[in-house]
Amino acid sequence: MKNYKNNYIQKVSIIALCSTLLTLPACKKDFLNVDPQAQQPAVTFWKSQDDATKAVNAIYGNLRSWENTAFPALAVESIPGDDAEKGSSVNDASYLNNFDNYSASSTEGQFQGFWTGQYQNINLCNQVLANIPAINMDASLKARYLAEAKFVRAYSYFRLVRAFGDVPLRLSLPKDASEFNIPRTPKAQVWAAIEKDLDDAAAGLPQSYPITDLGRATKGAALALHAKVAMYQAKWDQVLSFTNTVMTLGYDLFPNYEQSFRLNNENNIESIFEIQCEIKQNIAGSATSQYSQVQGVRGTVAGWGFNVPTATLAAAYEAGDTRRDATIIFRGETTPEGDIIPATGDNPMYNQKSYVPFSLIITGFNEGAQQNVRVMRFADVLLMNAEAANELGNPTQAKTSLNRVRARARGGVSGVLPDVTSTDKDAIRQAIWKERQVELAMESDRYFDVIRQGRGTAVFGTKGWKAGKNEVWPIPSTEIDLSAGTLTQNPGY
Repeated sequence: MKNYKNNYIQKVSIIALCSTLLTLPACKKDFLNVDPQAQQPAVTFWKSQDDATKAVNAIYGNLRSWENTAFPALAVESIPGDDAEKGSSVNDASYLNNFDNYSASSTEGQFQGFWTGQYQNINLCNQVLANIPAINMDASLKARYLAEAKFVRAYSYFRLVRAFGDVPLRLSLPKDASEFNIPRTPKAQVWAAIEKDLDDAAAGLPQSYPITDLGRATKGAALALHAKVAMYQAKWDQVLSFTNTVMTLGYDLFPNYEQSFRLNNENNIESIFEIQCEIKQNIAGSATSQYSQVQGVRGTVAGWGFNVPTATLAAAYEAGDTRRDATIIFRGETTPEGDIIPATGDNPMYNQKSYVPFSLIITGFNEGAQQNVRVMRFADVLLMNAEAANELGNPTQAKTSLNRVRARARGGVSGVLPDVTSTDKDAIRQAIWKERQVELAMESDRYFDVIRQGRGTAVFGTKGWKAGKNEVWPIPSTEIDLSAGTLTQNPGY
């Protein structure tokens, strides 16, 4: 059995920003290059602009943790869908199969890991929001840092409410021990808090950054995430408004779908938000991301072979759709980068979106640790725009945005992936949902997307999914135990 958690990942105090948090290793760009040797005592922290910078950088650093991007996240957000399954060898981490058939119980450690990862993010954000206002520093930078923290807090609560429904809503640091143990907040209030954070973030974030700060949250990221939050609540007028705005901010589809996921094209014109990752060979312990490692082609130098595409996904693509071969690494193929995939092995397919060419694997570090995690792409914005326009009775705009995505997917080949031409609302809706399946495959979108569409039973029922229960996951039993019953369990678990 592999060591399924990088020992470098540190736990987070709920009150103080510990010295370990100030030393999260370097990520993709210079703004995340935090010296791991600088062990600054917490009592001397929150004094200067440099302290504020370190604290905000720690938020970004934690986003690439095991809990946020590896087994816990893949178990909760990806493997349960019909586009992915456990993968690896039959007996390796077999407990992940319980997420694919919805039998995972509240004692399953991946639920605890995912919960912990999101609340670590939220805790870091709350510390920034509580302490930076009192620091004497550049006012515009202060406002931007607060907006960045609100964006990440909103992103983490979005992941929590989507996965668990009602969750404890903590928007400030506890004043004393009596505020440690708080009950679950109704999801409507959590959604409202997310929306408020994203409004504030969009107002305070710039449209773009210089190269030294590339990868930080932008106005476009806040608006795009707000559109997705609104989509999950069927607030179609808001979805249309937010996506229309994002479509004016200079984003576009990267011409080559497969290449848009490669290292040399990170943060490209299609990227709205990515979790930044990089290996710094001169900084010991810098390669904390295991996102690519856990999904790399098993039996090669690339990784462990988990979270693999399904036969259902492979069959979902239309003839001539370039996204099929760009999303799936097939056993026995040669990748566009020249890597020969063994013709035999544990799995017939692997995730090509997390793939790092074998020649770029650096010995001594987590395999593919420099691969960024794509969180939000412009293609998603176009498809949200299409769905909102269709639901609001504007089929012309819906088809324009939808067909823009399809045009890139046919790769310039005439006669394949024809434009959607129907004027029927339901037919366009079905076409958009289908496009979301193949465009966003293996990006941890499909499972909850199907649920918010109301199709859980139709799509996942044969795998054991049950309406009235599996719309959400169980609250981790450890959290309920620690709360002495303050936290209650979801129905059916």
